[in-house]
Amino acid sequence: MTRPSIGRRLIKGVLVFLLLVFTLFPTYWMLVSAFDENPSGGAELVPRKVTLDHFVFVLTDGGFATYLRNSLVVAVVVVVFSGLLGLLASVAVARFRFTLRTQIVMMILVVQMVPLEALVIPLFVQVRDLQLLGTLLGLMIVYTALALPFGIWMLRGFVAAVPVELEEAAYIDGASWWRMFRSVLLPLVAPGLVATSVFAFITAWNEFIFAMTLLGGATENYTVSIGLRQFFGVHSNDWGSVMAASTIITIPVMIFFIIVQRRLSSGIVAGAVKG
Repeated sequence: MTRPSIGRRLIKGVLVFLLLVFTLFPTYWMLVSAFDENPSGGAELVPRKVTLDHFVFVLTDGGFATYLRNSLVVAVVVVVFSGLLGLLASVAVARFRFTLRTQIVMMILVVQMVPLEALVIPLFVQVRDLQLLGTLLGLMIVYTALALPFGIWMLRGFVAAVPVELEEAAYIDGASWWRMFRSVLLPLVAPGLVATSVFAFITAWNEFIFAMTLLGGATENYTVSIGLRQFFGVHSNDWGSVMAASTIITIPVMIFFIIVQRRLSSGIVAGAVKG
């Protein structure tokens, strides 16, 4: 190995290390502040005294147990229904020929380009007319609608990549459409479902603007994003509790990502190639 090659590798290693420090240091600082007994004067690089009091306070007096429950219910429902509806819709646009099929596909793509802020008022009016303001059901419907365009567009590529001959072979063997869908098509598009489920889960878990607009003063239905904002407004000087709350609402996303990460990378790559 030549000396210039060693130098380039060393420079790359240093740059990667600096990038990791820049990316991960805020998370490390959050954890140190959450476990430090008294971080109000500025958290140290290592906690001076480790304690769980901040987490206990956040989950009890801070009300985050309720916020976590609400967000978990909303996220699970959105993932299930956006995945199911997105898969069925993608099968429709990829397999069946009908009037305005191309226009519908293009409309789905255009919807993804619209800024979310532009949809706040129209969706607020629709949810109000349905008399679902301040309810988790109204929030679930909105989040499902937001996740569907991305899900349909990605899953359409997976469905189109499945050879029609496989479906025809299943029909010849006597399988019904539902049996073919469950045993042939669904396993082949599973990586795409995982990728769309991650997007739907993160959208439902972290979204703030729609949750704040639609839930209003229904504090018993607040999700973690609004709960953190309200908690910070009351306890803005209690950095230990604020960082503990931030840590708590980050854990479910990490757990969900760890569960699906094996299929996530293959799903994204395959969707990019097959689409």
